[in-house]
Amino acid sequence: MKQKPLILSAAKTASFLGAFALLVVSGAAQAETLRDALVAVYNTNPDMESARATQRAADEEVPIQRSSGLPSANVTATHVEFLRQSANSFTAPERNLGVNAQVLVPFYSGGSVRNGINAAQQRVAAGQADLRGTESSIFSQTVAAYMDVLRTEALAQLSANQVEVLRVTFQSTSDRFEIGDLTRTDVAQAQSRLAVAQGDLRSAYANMMNAQETYIQLVGRAPMGLESPPPLPGLPETVGLAVVTALDNNPDLIAAKERADAAGYDTKVAGSGRLPTIGLFANYDYSNFFGTLGGPIASDFQQREATANAGVRVTIPIFQGGRPAAQQRQAGARETAALEQVIATERRIIAQTRSAYSNWMASNAVIESSQTAVSAAELSLEGVRAENSIGNRTIIDVLNAEQELLTARAQLVTARRNAYVAGFSLLAAMGKAEARDLNLDTGGPLYDPQVNAERVSGRFWDWDRDPQAAPNSTRTVDIDPSDDLIGPVLEPDEAR
Repeated sequence: MKQKPLILSAAKTASFLGAFALLVVSGAAQAETLRDALVAVYNTNPDMESARATQRAADEEVPIQRSSGLPSANVTATHVEFLRQSANSFTAPERNLGVNAQVLVPFYSGGSVRNGINAAQQRVAAGQADLRGTESSIFSQTVAAYMDVLRTEALAQLSANQVEVLRVTFQSTSDRFEIGDLTRTDVAQAQSRLAVAQGDLRSAYANMMNAQETYIQLVGRAPMGLESPPPLPGLPETVGLAVVTALDNNPDLIAAKERADAAGYDTKVAGSGRLPTIGLFANYDYSNFFGTLGGPIASDFQQREATANAGVRVTIPIFQGGRPAAQQRQAGARETAALEQVIATERRIIAQTRSAYSNWMASNAVIESSQTAVSAAELSLEGVRAENSIGNRTIIDVLNAEQELLTARAQLVTARRNAYVAGFSLLAAMGKAEARDLNLDTGGPLYDPQVNAERVSGRFWDWDRDPQAAPNSTRTVDIDPSDDLIGPVLEPDEAR
């Protein structure tokens, strides 16, 4: 039984191209720029919002540490019913209400409070640097997703165009075979290339859907009519300049240094366990026996009494089983680990910056070579088709020339995407890929974590609360799946 070729009919191909063009045209009416996408991410991305909330939680460590050095007051009330009394006790009460009020004022704690506050403040600074890193990382992912949508859409259109070109080639080859101008081998070669192009189109369609879903995940809305991105600002002229800038501004390195400083204060806190502590105290006690003290002669006893005292308490540690020394050695080891992490982070950033710079330069070189390749492939295809029409070239030469042009165009599209993503990754490594660096118009002031740090730093009221926790990011459950945005999956028809 003769195997019929699996190809797209002209109607199906035209339908796809029409749907793709409709997508582009409809998107143009509501075109979205890269800046729009980054603003949406800045305002509604859940990972960004989660990182900000995590930093606000870290801010609270400062007042927590400070509370250990502030006065404390408490009242304890105890009501006791004496259910069974000693047989030899004739004056024991039946019940008693005792109230104790105590005020403690720490005066000296060996430096643990001061160093604990300093450590917390350093960790707040480290967390703020981490927040910068998170913002830069999510922006980098968004730029990659944005460029992936543009790239996969362009590749899908190239694949669709290739299917149409090969369909026409296959049809003309079949017609020439019917009149004896070509052989069955020529028809089979054209049929094979068309089937391969059909599979490539399906793969391109799937890649386009995957890119759109990643975009939706990050941005929170479907990509519609994405415009070409603007040139990246502040790219360095040399790799040396990039590394110097990264070592000064990279948020990961700044965070590592701040944590190392915090670890140094932790070592001092651990050492304070061997030092004396001094505190002031005041106590007030009140008792009421409700007329039950003294039994039969209760009238001879005072049924209510109150006492008060105040003083200074000095605690001098003598021996604690080696606990303070062990804690200090432990903290010192952690400080060493933190210092080593600074160097490890520095190494990673240097490698990351150099790699990003190399990728950026390589991608730019690939763009130039690909542009040359596209121009040459277009000229070659034109010449091969002309030579084929007079019999100097075979059909396989035409098919090869068409494939070379497609490959060159696809390589150019990919190189442009890679160059932009590598350039933005380079800015991120340099600490220059945040909202403040990109001059984003977010509809209000940029989020400043220092505002919350200062807001909570001096608070000491026990009943001070923030509003009930609630998410700020947007959900994507109501966004249509990507295949609904592009059109139905194309089904092949049998050749007639």
